[in-house]
Amino acid sequence: MSATEMTRRHFLKAGGLTLGACMTGGIVPAAAAAADTRATVFFTRDLSAAGLCRIYERIAHALSGKVAVKLHTGEPKGPNILPRDWVKTLLPHVPQPTIVECNVLYPSPRQTTEGHRETLRINGWDFCPVDIMDAEGDARLPVKGGKWLKELAVGRHLLDYDSLLVLTHFKGHVMGGFGGSLKNISIGCASGKVGKEQLHREGTQLWAGGPHFMERMVEGGKAIADHFGPRMAFINVLRNLSVDCDCAGVGAAPATAPDIGILASTDLLAVDQAPVDMVYALPEAQRHDLVERIESRSGLRQLEYMRELGMGHSTYELVTI
Repeated sequence: MSATEMTRRHFLKAGGLTLGACMTGGIVPAAAAAADTRATVFFTRDLSAAGLCRIYERIAHALSGKVAVKLHTGEPKGPNILPRDWVKTLLPHVPQPTIVECNVLYPSPRQTTEGHRETLRINGWDFCPVDIMDAEGDARLPVKGGKWLKELAVGRHLLDYDSLLVLTHFKGHVMGGFGGSLKNISIGCASGKVGKEQLHREGTQLWAGGPHFMERMVEGGKAIADHFGPRMAFINVLRNLSVDCDCAGVGAAPATAPDIGILASTDLLAVDQAPVDMVYALPEAQRHDLVERIESRSGLRQLEYMRELGMGHSTYELVTI
């Protein structure tokens, strides 16, 4: 049975989400999960700066020292990026925070550090330091157990940080099906000139998508996760749920799914499984476009392969705050 069929069966049987209860993701049947293998995922419907700060406090214990805050700062005037005032309110709660980014591979002002910094200015990211981590080149992190990659080239400055807070606008994605915390650390921390090509190239083909791309993206995320170990925390913000990534900028399709809330965990797989489950639990008319984008790009392979590589738990207890 495919991952898609199992996801559909789960929600037909469950008939929706019961917030605050133990949830099973679409890939692992409930009977297969022991109670002691569940992750904890926190959830709030409060889509505001205050809601973001409250949910951050539930996972803040994982972070110490100098903290890199990885978020997507967006293409010029992108309509769906995280509200700057939310991030400005959150950062004083984070130990020694610096927003971090890397340059991009696709055609964009953000292909160069100079253009990237101008885009940061346009988009209002001028209230705190932003480190373009590959401005001075790459560092190589090993990919343990990968079948596609043995190492990933990341922005060299990533090695300057003790912990990583992954602050993600969860949404669809033209190649990944969906973009959650895994994509934010994998594609987002890969260097623009080398690492992003490693993830997007299959043989002689650049921008190769499908299940193999999902696996390469997961392997890239594993390099980051192995590097930081337990010193990572993840937040997914479910608002402006366009089928397109924030890399689409002003060309992103309008959202057809409703805003849902904010999720947080110290478990990478669980924090990406939970928003996918929430999207699938929406009424058909509201979930249709985003589910079509996920399934047409083999996006569920992200979750399945993370489980295979031991990068977290598909089953979780959802705790509403």
